[in-house]
Amino acid sequence: MSEAARGMARFPGAGRAAPVVAAAAAAALLRATGASAQAPVEVPAVPQTQLPAPAPSTSTTPSSGLSRWFNPATAPFIPVPEIAVDPDSGTTLGLIPTWLKTDENGEIRRIIAPDIIYNPYFGWGVHGRLYSYTSSDEQWSVVGEIKQRVERGFNAQYQQGLLRQSRWSFTTSLISDRDGTPRFYGIGNDTREFTQTNYTNQQELFQTQVGLNLSHAWQLQYTGRVRIVDVLPGTLTHIPSIQTLFPNVPGLGTNREVLNRLSIVYDTRDDLTVPTRGVEWVVYGGIASRGGVLNDSEDSEAGIDGRGFWSLMPSTVLAAHVALRYLPSGVDLPFWALSSLGGGESDIGGEQPLRGYGEGRFYDRDSFSASVELRRRIMTVSANTTHIDIELTPFVDVGRVFSNGDTVPFTELHKVVGLGFRGVARPFVVGYVDIGYGDEGAAVFTGLNYPF
Repeated sequence: MSEAARGMARFPGAGRAAPVVAAAAAAALLRATGASAQAPVEVPAVPQTQLPAPAPSTSTTPSSGLSRWFNPATAPFIPVPEIAVDPDSGTTLGLIPTWLKTDENGEIRRIIAPDIIYNPYFGWGVHGRLYSYTSSDEQWSVVGEIKQRVERGFNAQYQQGLLRQSRWSFTTSLISDRDGTPRFYGIGNDTREFTQTNYTNQQELFQTQVGLNLSHAWQLQYTGRVRIVDVLPGTLTHIPSIQTLFPNVPGLGTNREVLNRLSIVYDTRDDLTVPTRGVEWVVYGGIASRGGVLNDSEDSEAGIDGRGFWSLMPSTVLAAHVALRYLPSGVDLPFWALSSLGGGESDIGGEQPLRGYGEGRFYDRDSFSASVELRRRIMTVSANTTHIDIELTPFVDVGRVFSNGDTVPFTELHKVVGLGFRGVARPFVVGYVDIGYGDEGAAVFTGLNYPF
């Protein structure tokens, strides 16, 4: 999925080597990738815990002349070289001049990050990104992109009531996106690499979430979504188009979806963006119509999503995630509406991570996913007027898809091990680079926010 569609999907957000490390962290903060447009923001639960900013650098020799432009601690903007590697999108090269606006406490309040890039599949392109962290309770953003060939996108999102200090919380998303990179390998837990196909995914989506805050920990949440999806022939010359190998798979051409979902949320996390302790459990059920209104094409969903965080020491957090999703009713569902595994991010009620494979690697009616990672801060660097914590994060992902509701979810699991690098600019922004290895080799993902 292209950046405009996924970059906002989960918006909440020493020594001679320091400038290089800070630039790498900034690149991670600004190179948005995969929460899918199918699954927007989970409205969080509790007020953030403000942590003291690290002490400023004690260096007494400020950069001057041209050198100040290449030192993230003194440059008017951060010139971030962009090198993005994705299993589906290939290697993208570019430059991101990044402006960070901070407040008197050194906390990021706004990010402006245009870029110019080159991708071998789609040619030259440009992005425009504006992320505004108005307060801990209100945030908004706009992301747009266009490339020489095939791809273009626009994503706007607004959130209010994040802290649940009032009775209601709201999130609204508007997405228009055309993406030439998606893959489809067939349906089932044992699909093979040689069945890989490509398609062009064009979609328009409007979604709103309304949360009734019963307390800081408990919320009753309604999600309404209207989506139009066009699955068009692929454009990558070295990969067969989906219509070639799977001419009869449901979901080709134009399909419509109207989703109504009700969730019960229990959330005791100590922070919205950088949690160090607490849990979040979401139990949900919904009905989706494929004809645009409620009719005989309805299908149902039910699932549970859990996340837990334990502070082992001041600089180390153990994080775990588990998700189970069922589609108990409905026939001839579009393949893109099935449960799926693959990619670098978890979306409640949507795709789940398997960081050794590309997005949508495995599709079927039901899915199970689990992840564990150890987030350890290894250093802090100065960048412009803020501070960025660098984290080293080994992780493990497992998961499977299945079609029979009687299947034991914990068998025949796909397994991935990997190592992540995170840049954390408290209190709102997290960027990540995750490198995972599975049965089909290595995969690299970058994006905003933690994967879960």
